[in-house]
Amino acid sequence: MGCIANNPAELGGAIDAAGAGKAARFIQLCDTFGIPILSLCDTPGFMVGPEAEKTGLVRHTSRLFTAMAKKKVPIFTVILRKAYGLGSMAMAGGGMHESLFSVSWPTGEFGGMGLEGAVRLGFRKELEAIEDPEKREALYQQMVAKAYQHGRAINTAAFLEIDEVIDPQHTRTWIMNGLLSMGKVEKGGGRGFVDTF
Repeated sequence: MGCIANNPAELGGAIDAAGAGKAARFIQLCDTFGIPILSLCDTPGFMVGPEAEKTGLVRHTSRLFTAMAKKKVPIFTVILRKAYGLGSMAMAGGGMHESLFSVSWPTGEFGGMGLEGAVRLGFRKELEAIEDPEKREALYQQMVAKAYQHGRAINTAAFLEIDEVIDPQHTRTWIMNGLLSMGKVEKGGGRGFVDTF
């Protein structure tokens, strides 16, 4: 089994151009040799900003999505903590429903982007309308708390976005059952080679 994972100690787990390229090539390698993939997701999404764009971020992250779309081997997704934006979709094979299973530990957090930033952007006018900085901050904190409550793994599972919220000690059982249920995997996968990119 191949394993891809985000490292929160490096860029907070965000996916940069180098990480996306490395993951795409590894996925091709696993697919070529018929090796299923375990994805351990803990990402705030893709890196953003002018410096990230200078590294060819869009090209490399697109390559990650393409490698996931072309693979024939199954992928198993376990959300450990953060599952934000397109980065989490990429880690899950293109979407939470693309994996053989997508499960989350109770610590899972879900959202279209980092929740603090989402509140600042989504409720900017409401927050700017409050002149008192203390009241503005209180409302902001209240909205962030509500966003975290809404984005909890159990709420995401209730809307059928993921298969289940599991106790971390059951992770191995889910992986083993996934391996036993996947059937025979053909070598050569979606491409039969690993590109030299």
